[in-house]
Amino acid sequence: MLRDMKNFKPSASASSILLLSIALFSAGGLFAQEPASQLTEIAQRLLKEDKLPGLTVAVMRDGDLIFSEAFGVADRKRKTPANTETMFRTGSVSKALTSAALGLLVERKSLGLDAVVQDFAPSFPLKQWPLTVRSVAGHQSGIPQYEGREFVNKQHYPTLVDALDKFKDKPLAFEPGTDFLYSSYGWNLLGAVLEGAAQRGFLDLMQTAVFAPLGLERTGPEIEGSGSNWAVPYARVAGMTLEAPKIDNSDAWPSAGFMSSSTDLVSFGNALLADQFLKPETVELLWTAQETSDGTPTGYGLGWQIAEQGGRAAVGMGGSHVGATAALWILPRERMVIAALTNTNSRQLSDVIGEVVIAVLGEPTAP
Repeated sequence: MLRDMKNFKPSASASSILLLSIALFSAGGLFAQEPASQLTEIAQRLLKEDKLPGLTVAVMRDGDLIFSEAFGVADRKRKTPANTETMFRTGSVSKALTSAALGLLVERKSLGLDAVVQDFAPSFPLKQWPLTVRSVAGHQSGIPQYEGREFVNKQHYPTLVDALDKFKDKPLAFEPGTDFLYSSYGWNLLGAVLEGAAQRGFLDLMQTAVFAPLGLERTGPEIEGSGSNWAVPYARVAGMTLEAPKIDNSDAWPSAGFMSSSTDLVSFGNALLADQFLKPETVELLWTAQETSDGTPTGYGLGWQIAEQGGRAAVGMGGSHVGATAALWILPRERMVIAALTNTNSRQLSDVIGEVVIAVLGEPTAP
């Protein structure tokens, strides 16, 4: 279930796993307090107490991978351990990945943020107000979010345009630009817009223009039978941890459909920090909080949340989908990227990233 905007609080045990995992490493990547065997012992005990199936965490600073570790299992039935290359569902962290393609097409002048969406996705019906690319990407379009269990999709859609049928006839909640409403449906429409601007399929665009150039070999769409080393997703039902129901992500590739490893995610974040993919001004555009028409900041850029972690300015995304939760956060000033992934839908990992930041950098000092 997508719960990015919920105030879900993880247990102390889950927080401790992340905190202890990172605390044993200094910024230089050396153990600061205890040996690796003790870290493993503590982490495994906490995993058991908190009933987490698997967890991976990666931290990169100044382009160096200073921490990368996996705990628990990717598959309980087969007793397959999770490892640092295990791929998990990323939920709405997929929006951050998709934003890279948006930025690239804007740089190439293939797409304008103030263009109306029908210029590139003509099958999407006209509404009572014009819908711009910017309003959709910034969650100010008025396109609604999922209702009920609409996020549990069982139907296969051959194209993103076909998947627009799920919501294209729903009325807008407000005049675009006048308010903020987090909308995964809006980002699925954005994917169709990117297809039209690039004149190629969305998945092909992401693979050839984003994932391959960045060397993200463990990032891609969840298509049954097409991958290996995938974490089995689990859900908690009546106090039991069971395999999550099967879903088809063809309705939500741009907003929630990608899988990735924690090491790939920190590499992706570092590429944006290091100007290895997009121009600095493009990254700044994506990472700048938008405002509504009356000047109210929304706390979101274009695919990224703007917030603080550990008392420091940060941009990132948290995501939760069926049987998985993910977090990707970047501290631009500290040149640090943190990613965490787990294969259950009962953790909002973004809520503990601040503790991870403090474990690595210490408490923030007064300016």
